[in-house]
Amino acid sequence: VQLQASGGGWVQTGGSLRLSCAASGSVFRIIVMGWYRQSPGNPRELVAVITAFGGTNYADSVKGRFTISRDNAKNTVELQMNSLKPEDTAVYYCNVGANVDRQSRKDGRTTTYWGNGTQVTVSS
Repeated sequence: VQLQASGGGWVQTGGSLRLSCAASGSVFRIIVMGWYRQSPGNPRELVAVITAFGGTNYADSVKGRFTISRDNAKNTVELQMNSLKPEDTAVYYCNVGANVDRQSRKDGRTTTYWGNGTQVTVSS
């Protein structure tokens, strides 16, 4: 699976950005899609994830400001980011968890894929 992320950029505090990620390639089933971020000197952290059935999970720091959505038919995931703050500045990474084949689904084995990062900069 190849993941191509886009939509990062520069915005002032309070502004909005929308990130998109498209998954291509052949896997049996994509289970979860999401976004993580990493700022200098800090570990990569979860921002938001969404399951194939629409279940979501958000980092406390972005709840009420960010919205994750997914198109299962197109294998795309988007992150709408509103009311951005300087502390949201980071490289954002698209993430996918998938069963690569029918056997891995039976075995409960998930393979994780990462996309290229996209920079989000929020100025104060």
